Amino acid sequence: MSKYEMVKSYLLDMNMKISYEDEGEELVVVQDPDDGINNLVIDCEDPIVVLEQRIMPVPDDTDTFFKRLLQMNRSMVHGAFVLDDEAKYVIFRDTLQLENLDHNELEASVQALSLALAENGNELLEYIKH
Repeated sequence: MSKYEMVKSYLLDMNMKISYEDEGEELVVVQDPDDGINNLVIDCEDPIVVLEQRIMPVPDDTDTFFKRLLQMNRSMVHGAFVLDDEAKYVIFRDTLQLENLDHNELEASVQALSLALAENGNELLEYIKH
């Protein structure tokens, strides 16, 4: 079984719904709305697997926002809130080593995203409103 197929089987074991797949690129997009997982891109780029999900647009008033994002990152178990290349969107991003990846590690990364959204979602929404 390829590493990509292994990652896919872990996701299915976690009851993640695969909404898009590109086998050639070894990339899947998964959903689990009950846990805040919405278009989580999982890209196997040997030797790593990259997990990314767009969270929100960067608000116009960034005076305290960027500082607060860094503070939120401190409490995250896996991954971090980062900006996309154009600094237009906040995304969750985590990278894991493919060579020794196991089910628990991938699940912990996905759960870290769910936990980060549960803990910080209301505050992040407030930034969008202003």
